[in-house]
Amino acid sequence: MNATIRVGWRASVGLTGDVLAALSVPLAFPLLVAVYYGESSLPFLAAIAVSLALGAAFRSAQDPEVNLGPREAFLAVALIWFLVAAVGAIPFVVAGVGTIAHPINAMFESMSGLTTTGATVLRDFSLHTRSVLMWRQVIQWLGGLGILILATAVLSELGVGGAQLMESESQTQDVNKLTPKISQTAQLIWGIYVGLTAVAVVVYFGLGLAVDPQMDLYNAVAHAFTSVATAGFSPEPLSVGAFHPLIQWAVVPFMVIGSTSFVLIYFAINGEPMRLLRNEEFHFYLGAMGTLASVVALGLFLDPSITLGAEATIRHAVFNVASIVTTTGYASTDYVQWAPAAKHMLFMGMFIGGMVGSTTCSIKSLRWLVALKSFKRNLYTSIHPESVRPVRVSGKSVDEGAIRDIYAYLLLSIVIFFLLAVVIVVDAERADLRVDEFEALGAAATTFLNIGPAFGDAGPYGTFATFPLSTRAVMVVLMWIGRIEIIPVLVLFTKSFWTS
Repeated sequence: MNATIRVGWRASVGLTGDVLAALSVPLAFPLLVAVYYGESSLPFLAAIAVSLALGAAFRSAQDPEVNLGPREAFLAVALIWFLVAAVGAIPFVVAGVGTIAHPINAMFESMSGLTTTGATVLRDFSLHTRSVLMWRQVIQWLGGLGILILATAVLSELGVGGAQLMESESQTQDVNKLTPKISQTAQLIWGIYVGLTAVAVVVYFGLGLAVDPQMDLYNAVAHAFTSVATAGFSPEPLSVGAFHPLIQWAVVPFMVIGSTSFVLIYFAINGEPMRLLRNEEFHFYLGAMGTLASVVALGLFLDPSITLGAEATIRHAVFNVASIVTTTGYASTDYVQWAPAAKHMLFMGMFIGGMVGSTTCSIKSLRWLVALKSFKRNLYTSIHPESVRPVRVSGKSVDEGAIRDIYAYLLLSIVIFFLLAVVIVVDAERADLRVDEFEALGAAATTFLNIGPAFGDAGPYGTFATFPLSTRAVMVVLMWIGRIEIIPVLVLFTKSFWTS
């Protein structure tokens, strides 16, 4: 006897169709760039046609009688991220130029963009048109917050289901308390996101006019998209290292703001800045970043092979640590050339991440903070077993179920990370390539945790195209799973999700 499907998949598919149809709007931006520079518009016209056709097909399957609940939200999240990445790969394939013309590489680049990973398979940037390079920037900006906020805004009366969908991305239980309707919340966060991007454009372009003509309006827009989104793609082969030191310093605050909780930014803008300043996660996040930057700077000062001068040493330490911890993935220099001690500090930073409710990826600071506080509590209760000592963050008790979930997430993340590292080493040996263990660990961390560049050939000025095609295909799946925080994907493969 067949089990009855308990998931209202038509609601999930319908919402996915809404998002796919809406994807034609951001695709129009690189289309306009192509027209402006006299480049081929076919890659974007093809993607727009596919997005509209798929959107219409999916929306036709929608049943207005089926509501979007938690299960349907999980399914919608997984479908949206994967299918938007698939449509996002179309311009790369249709353009037919360079390494990203191969379908697997195009999917890698698109998934890396949408998940704000920032790892790239490009080899020669000069082969690609400005419009194609701009699409890489746009899809990262969408991945920062745009896709799921757009999804929640489509259905204005979604209620609890919409809050669940938003929480899956923002990972905060406060998001549905900002306004009475989730659509209004989506619009508020969208407004903050757009506003920060606009400010970044003005700052970068203004500095470009003052100190570096290479930071023209095109580059200002391109880097504003990916710094606020903590994403990391750049149309420049040297990333942010291509620009004046003042511009590099100016990028740092936007990376930090992008990885700060947008819910707390909302409260700060609306006259409650102390909610952010008193937040323990914010302190932990800034403290971890500052400590790592100090250690890296000290290591660079003590390295006799590096003679950058005081300002440049501090700038490169601060910039690259901030880029790694915020999971942005920019680079101001080729840190692959640094001493092992400095590189290992950067590797450690890959696992921290910014705040929950931000555009950042990785494990995120709040999970580490709760885990450390819980461990400290366990040490105390082992001595005083009769005591009751709740774990508190910013003065509020953390639910014991949430603590168990955090431990489970940390364990699962570490297991998947190590398994991916093994796959990278074994598959490289099969393809008669040599990838050492540290490079494999870095590549595994940076793709699964959506960080950006890693070490070795996959460093900031390298390319992931050196890995076997089969490894890149596995990385595509792991970027997808890692970006939506594992559970919304893995739960789809359980029988109980569909039938219980």
